[in-house]
Amino acid sequence: MDRKKKILIGIFDYIVITIGVILFVMAWQSFLLPNGMIDGGLTGASALLSMVTGVSVDIWYFGINVLLLILAWIILGQSFGIKTIYAIVLSTALFRILGDESMKFLWSVEGQPLYVGDGILVPIIGGLLEAVGLALIIMRGGSTGGTDILALIVNKFWPITIGRFYLFADFIVITLLIFVPGHCFTDVVYGYITMGVCAYVLDLIMLGKDSTVQVIIFSNHYKKIGDYINQDMERGVTALKAVGWYTQEDRQVLMVMLRKTELPELVKAVKDIDETAFVTVVPANNVYGEGFDQMKTGIVKKKKQS
Repeated sequence: MDRKKKILIGIFDYIVITIGVILFVMAWQSFLLPNGMIDGGLTGASALLSMVTGVSVDIWYFGINVLLLILAWIILGQSFGIKTIYAIVLSTALFRILGDESMKFLWSVEGQPLYVGDGILVPIIGGLLEAVGLALIIMRGGSTGGTDILALIVNKFWPITIGRFYLFADFIVITLLIFVPGHCFTDVVYGYITMGVCAYVLDLIMLGKDSTVQVIIFSNHYKKIGDYINQDMERGVTALKAVGWYTQEDRQVLMVMLRKTELPELVKAVKDIDETAFVTVVPANNVYGEGFDQMKTGIVKKKKQS
C-alpha cells in the first residue's frame, strides 16, 4: 500500500472515531445524565463519583483512564495506541463541553428540542447511541479505555472472560446508583435497560468485539496477501497446500486467525489485492496462543516450604 493511501485511510479512521466519540458522549450528556440515568463501565463509575463528590464527570473519566493506562503499561507491559489516547482525550473534552449549561439545547429535558416525554425511551435511545458510537470507535482501531483496560489487567491473573468481566462490572456500577441520594430503583432498572440495549446493538454491529474468526483465503495472489497479513497486520498466517479438484492444479490456501475487529481491514486489503479472491469466515471459540487468550486456571499459589 502506497504512502498516500495509508495517509488517506488514517485520516478516514480519525474522522470515523471522532463521529463515534461524539455519539458516545451525546448518549451520556444528552440523554442519560440529564435524566439521572447511567450505564456501566468507567463512564458510569465516573458519573456515580460525580454525583457523590460534585466533581465533574470529565475529570473523573480522564483521571481514572490515565491511571489505568499507566497500570496497563506496568502490569501488562503494553501501551495503547494513539487512536485510543485520542478517543479518551476527545471524550473528556466533549464531556466538559456538552455538560455545560450553554449546551442545554442538546439535553433531553423538558422544553428542549431533544426532550423525550416517555421515560422508558430515554435509556433505549441512550443505549443505542452509545453502542453505535463505540462500534465506530472500535472498528477503526480505537477504544474509550476504561473497562477495556481494567478487564485486560484482571484477565491476566484470573480465568474470567473479558465479556463476563464487562457484565459483572456494569451490573455492580449500575446497582450502586440506588445508594446515591435522590435516586431510586427505577433509575437502576433504566440503567439495566441501557446496558442491555447497548450490548445487544453492539453485538449486532460488531458480531462480538472480543470474538475470534478463522479466515480462509483462496487467491492466486496469496504471496501479496500473506505479506500484508504478516507485515501490516502483524498476524501469523499459514499457507496450506491444496488441489483444485476441477482443474487438478496445485495451489496455496491461506489460513489466519483474527479478532473480529480486525476482519474489516483484512477483507478490504484482500479486495484491493485481488478482487476475484474467495474468502470464507468461520467463528472460532477459545483460541489460545500468542496474540489471543492465554490458558489460565486461576492465580497460582506459592507452595509453602516445609
